[in-house]
Amino acid sequence: MEPTASTTPAAAPAPQRAYWLKTLHQWHWISSALSLVGLLLFTVTGFTLNHASQIEAKPQVAKRAAQVPPALRSLVTATPADDKQPLPPALAAWVEQTLAIEVAGRAAEWSTEEIYLSLPRPGGDAWLRIDRAEGALDYERTDRGWISYLNDLHKGRHTGTAWSWFIDVFAASCLVFSVTGLFILKMHAAKRPSTWPVVAGGLVLPLLLAILFIH
Repeated sequence: MEPTASTTPAAAPAPQRAYWLKTLHQWHWISSALSLVGLLLFTVTGFTLNHASQIEAKPQVAKRAAQVPPALRSLVTATPADDKQPLPPALAAWVEQTLAIEVAGRAAEWSTEEIYLSLPRPGGDAWLRIDRAEGALDYERTDRGWISYLNDLHKGRHTGTAWSWFIDVFAASCLVFSVTGLFILKMHAAKRPSTWPVVAGGLVLPLLLAILFIH
């Protein structure tokens, strides 16, 4: 039996709706799968950051000392072209071999008395000092624990370019997850009257908190 003129327009939207619903669900689950581990990480660290003052940290400090070899002393005493430049390659290679840390390419501060290199990292800090007159090297590393490490990952503090790119990709994935979820809610809202009141509640609650309690 062929569809009549009256039934054809009413039946046409159904396949289109099914197509868009299927497409939205596909993008929704893909973006949720991509962002799942990141969401768990940022959720947990959001809690630990919010209660940072109540979570006691016990920093562990490690100190080391060394002496620049005579063959490299000229690199320490030589006048630098700039007061902020990396250690010479040979000196950087010796430091990395001696202390098992990566310093190549990192800008150091060259003063009359010393060469100072700041080595911040997630979950801790470190610095390196070389006495230009005596060639004495002092190194100190502070470790604040794995909670501080995860908190710094959340904030992107001293995490490098690769992690910065990860945060951008993760944010884009979460945006796709949220937008597709919103459209899926819209397509099901007609059969679920509580949809938009619940969505509005998610908007109004933080807005009221910000207006009333944040000054």
